[in-house]
Amino acid sequence: MALLRRLPLTRPARAALVGLLTLAAAVAGPAPATARPAQETRLGGAVIRYTEYGIPHIMAADFRGLGLGYGYAAAKDNLCVLADTYLTVAGERSRYLGPDAPGNSDLGSASTNLNSDLYYRSIAVSGTVERLAHSPAPVGPDPEVADLVRGYAAGYNRYLAETGPDGVRDPACRGAAWLRPITELDVYRHVYALATLQGGGSDIDGIVTAQPPAGAPAPAPAPSAERMVRAAEDAAAARTLGSNAIAAGSRGTTGGGSVLLGNPHYPWQGTNRFWQSQLTVPGRLDVSGASLLGLPVVAIGHNTDVAWSHTVSTAARFGLHEVPLVPGDPTSYLVDGVPQRMTATEVAVEARQPDGTLATVHRTLWSTRYGPVINAGPGVPLPWGTTAYTLQDPNAGNLRTLNTWLALGRSRSAEGVRTALARTQGLPWLNTVATDRAGQALYADLQVVPNVTDELAARCSTGLGRAVFPSSGISVLDGGRGDCAWGSDPDAVQPGILGPARLPVLARTDYVANANNSPWLTNPAAPLTGYPRVVGDTGTKRSTRTQEAVTAAERRLAGTDGLPGRGFSLRTMQQTLFSDHSRVAELALADTGRMCAGFTDGTAPSAAGPVDVTAGCTALRGWDGRYTEDSRGSLLFERFALRLARIPGGPWQKPFDPADPIATPNTLAVARPEVRQAFGDAAAELRAAGIPLDAPLGEHQYVTRADRRIPVHGAPDLLGVLNVVEPVWDSAAGNTEVRYGSSFVQVVEFPAGAGLPRVTTLLTYSQSSDPTSPHHADQTALFSAGRWVSERFTEAQILASPDLAVTVLNGRR
Repeated sequence: MALLRRLPLTRPARAALVGLLTLAAAVAGPAPATARPAQETRLGGAVIRYTEYGIPHIMAADFRGLGLGYGYAAAKDNLCVLADTYLTVAGERSRYLGPDAPGNSDLGSASTNLNSDLYYRSIAVSGTVERLAHSPAPVGPDPEVADLVRGYAAGYNRYLAETGPDGVRDPACRGAAWLRPITELDVYRHVYALATLQGGGSDIDGIVTAQPPAGAPAPAPAPSAERMVRAAEDAAAARTLGSNAIAAGSRGTTGGGSVLLGNPHYPWQGTNRFWQSQLTVPGRLDVSGASLLGLPVVAIGHNTDVAWSHTVSTAARFGLHEVPLVPGDPTSYLVDGVPQRMTATEVAVEARQPDGTLATVHRTLWSTRYGPVINAGPGVPLPWGTTAYTLQDPNAGNLRTLNTWLALGRSRSAEGVRTALARTQGLPWLNTVATDRAGQALYADLQVVPNVTDELAARCSTGLGRAVFPSSGISVLDGGRGDCAWGSDPDAVQPGILGPARLPVLARTDYVANANNSPWLTNPAAPLTGYPRVVGDTGTKRSTRTQEAVTAAERRLAGTDGLPGRGFSLRTMQQTLFSDHSRVAELALADTGRMCAGFTDGTAPSAAGPVDVTAGCTALRGWDGRYTEDSRGSLLFERFALRLARIPGGPWQKPFDPADPIATPNTLAVARPEVRQAFGDAAAELRAAGIPLDAPLGEHQYVTRADRRIPVHGAPDLLGVLNVVEPVWDSAAGNTEVRYGSSFVQVVEFPAGAGLPRVTTLLTYSQSSDPTSPHHADQTALFSAGRWVSERFTEAQILASPDLAVTVLNGRR
């Protein structure tokens, strides 16, 4: 390996050098598949060129070499997070970290390491991932995906071997016994864990603790449908994965081309961070963007002709079946009156004891033809009595996700994006929003969805299912009837999921937008309807963030948002996002001012007694409803709005009207005592924290990196702000960290006709999770200042970087 940093070369010299390095990296032969640690495989080499902010541009002659470069560079920036990921999916957390410590919440809902390990070891024992990985495409990995994965594992291992556990700089894993080489199987297990994250991964405790009753089972009380619906809604609200995307076509832009905003709201820490790169195999792939850590592809990004992003969808992630049990045999169930034996999976987990020794924990997990038996669903116990409940995950057969993302990176039009999605059907729980240079804007909900039609739900739902399905899309079907199994469509890649023909797609030349509501109002001028309830609802209240996305797009196209001209450009799309405009403030700020005027002696009621709100009310009178760092009164309004959201029935005087879904509900019910007290409680909370009611937002909403306090603009999802920042509230200081929010942000503009796309990006939490890295917080400072990174995509742009640094990885055994 050779490492060259910030060389004072002329541009022609740089070009000549990189050409030679690229040629050297290209000379390596193919390698057969192997289950050995991947550094033993003969691979092509790679050239990694770093530009500003540590962004790697990885080039190789083949996909194995590309994976090699990706794995090496990703490990260099995020070794400890990645190693923790592989520890989790191997089911070995208890061995090294103890069984009672919390599990990795980015990879499932396990309350403890032991439950996490039992779950992931059961997947390993089943051999599911191995079977899928060795299946031919489209069920298994495409050959080029397999090469990427093989190379990635080798690159990760090479970096670890060069550094050694004791040479790791990041204190999170320096010298850790659980740092180890990985195999391709570790990578596939991670991909599978992400695919099933919101299916089986959402009920890990319920799966691993479900055990047959001892003695004669008694009929259990019916689960509470109301509690289950409420819990499903609460779970959706508490999710740390969200997103916005706006795609403007030729009639929605100033120049007649297209503009895409991709704005995922993902965790700022842990496994589900994004990492940015450009991946190039000359003549075969040239794509730039980002993916979640450990996925050797570009998951959201662009090439020379198309740009795309994803939003988290509303489609059901799983379904339940209630199976009647054979009397006297709680591990057998009846289907059409015929007894079926449950499958028993014996799982063993090594667990570290307080004295440092290891003990083996044994557990038998049970499953039916539908999936694992569970003893709890969303917010409710599901007792194993005379019947049992089982969870079916439509992604249990999905290892196609990398196939989909590689295909998207090679698409040449919005229609090509749709075709790639339909052909591979590898996306779990994600919509796609895309643009192309021809001026098309596309929304496609082409993903993995349970094949539960409305007719099947009506015919086969249990009593619980009839109560739950209409409002949540979660099916609870009669597992004792063979004709109540999930259906199969001829155009679906796998049995049990809806085919692409049943899923909603909208292509337009003005705009499409999604902010994690159902497909219904992707563009209000052409509402999407007619799709199965399992995909999403129609005619229901939209989130204030969806209202903000639609109104922002409509106003921009009409030229009524205060920005110059009509239609989107790269600049006005940036300004739309970082305006930090709150839809809730637009709806309620004037009403709040009138409420303030009615407070006697400037005091509002609170649970702790009257509280002086004079300074806060004065600040709100001058506030423009935006969550910029210098805004005064915005933090008070945030704490107020969060309380309003908890008022039963909502705080609005005018209810939701499906005929006016973007403007309703509205008019804050300021005469209601609970609304007035919510304001007083918010003021009392700030005073208790020592925060002036009129303090600038940036003084009390920030992150700290290397002892440097970095102010953060934006607001929680419930405020209806596109630039979501979901903070950690410290009752003594304010919002002192970000749990999740804007992460990898991209704005891509295709000019009309020929010409390269103009692209700006921002990785809000920066490239590296290692606090000793120079790229741990450099882009966070940019985010704080509202600045963007101008992307370097072409060879000339890359070579012109003043921070150009080159790493060469030679192919070897």
